Amino acid sequence: MAFIKIIKPQQSSGRLQKVYRRVQAPDGQVDNVLQAHSLRPHTLEGHMSIYKAALHHSGNCLPEWYLEAIGVLVSRLNGCDYCDGHHTAGLKRLLQAEGKDPSTYLAALDRQAPAAPFNSKEQQGLAYVTKLTKQPWQIDLSDAQALREAGFDDGEILEINQVAAYFAYANRTVLGLGVDTTGEMLGQSPLTGDDNSGWAHE
Repeated sequence: MAFIKIIKPQQSSGRLQKVYRRVQAPDGQVDNVLQAHSLRPHTLEGHMSIYKAALHHSGNCLPEWYLEAIGVLVSRLNGCDYCDGHHTAGLKRLLQAEGKDPSTYLAALDRQAPAAPFNSKEQQGLAYVTKLTKQPWQIDLSDAQALREAGFDDGEILEINQVAAYFAYANRTVLGLGVDTTGEMLGQSPLTGDDNSGWAHE
């Protein structure tokens, strides 16, 4: 499950047990990437706080499916099968709810140079994400300007940046600690809302 010692939910106590209860799904599942923080519960709290804010907060303006697509793209660019698997499952669910065909969007993300069915604005956002993931030192003001010209406002640019940055962190947590999906149901995530304590997975 991981390269380091893991304290499983049934073995937890104190602060860790309380945090596990906040993040668990109705069936009791606590995702393995979250259990990987078990020796330092405060980092689990930090992880969940930025995850909820970046992807599942009602203050975000971009569609949740698009933010999830950014996560899938970053995970594929970083070779993180764990995050790719979880967030591909979530993306499929969100696209189906929008009446979109998941297979066409996932095929575009497979190419790692997304085109249709993403529209031109969405493609520009994904191009920024690709550059930020692969050559972050090359990002400059012209990249932000290209996003503005595509139709994103500065708050939306921040949303794109924060999702891409969160997945860089999550991917390296998973890959660096050897986390896998053993025993997990894929695609569970917190409900969207503005309550940062609402971390329970559905």
